[in-house]
Amino acid sequence: MSVLLDHLVVAAASLEQGVTWCEATLGVTPAPGGRHALMGTHNRLLKIATAAWPDAYLEIIAIDPEAPAPARPRWFGLDDPALQAGLAAAPRLIHAVARSTMLDMHRWGLITVGCQPGDPVGASRETPQGRLAWQILLRADGRLECGGALPTLIQWQGGHPAAQLPDSGVALRSLALQGVPARARDVLRLRGVQVQAGPGPALTAVLATRGGDVTLASG
Repeated sequence: MSVLLDHLVVAAASLEQGVTWCEATLGVTPAPGGRHALMGTHNRLLKIATAAWPDAYLEIIAIDPEAPAPARPRWFGLDDPALQAGLAAAPRLIHAVARSTMLDMHRWGLITVGCQPGDPVGASRETPQGRLAWQILLRADGRLECGGALPTLIQWQGGHPAAQLPDSGVALRSLALQGVPARARDVLRLRGVQVQAGPGPALTAVLATRGGDVTLASG
């Protein structure tokens, strides 16, 4: 059973910086998100869904300066000093999250082919429309596999954030992942995404905006 792209992750040094970047780069202001008490982070969201990727969105995420430090490394490698130093200059695309309805099966499939996708961790956040809850695979060291190219897997429990997001006028045209081993690609069978084992930027996304196509690449 294949998995489906859930969202792209853009890391920022601060949420304010991320909003400014989104307005300048994509021409729109991202919608409100929320706080993640488990990880000491907060986010803003932008719907980028198409027929190929229903419910896809872009997440702008940053460390929440008002939250206590978490008891474990933050997700998506956000505690990495080199990443934070780079984000001081500008936000950037760092990762993709893929949605599974059989999280445990896909986790063991990745482990079998030599990947370390992490363990399932329960997380949630409150919204004006109600509580969002999910299970997500996270490594204990907070690192991303394959330089960020191997998507983190998530399984939503009930509602999905895209259902609360307005149309943004921005849509995902394409997504390419470079550096994912062929056997891991075969486990995930990520629909509509170009997944290769060779060198290159871990992620390259092309977004259609009112001002024309915008390409975001990791690294």
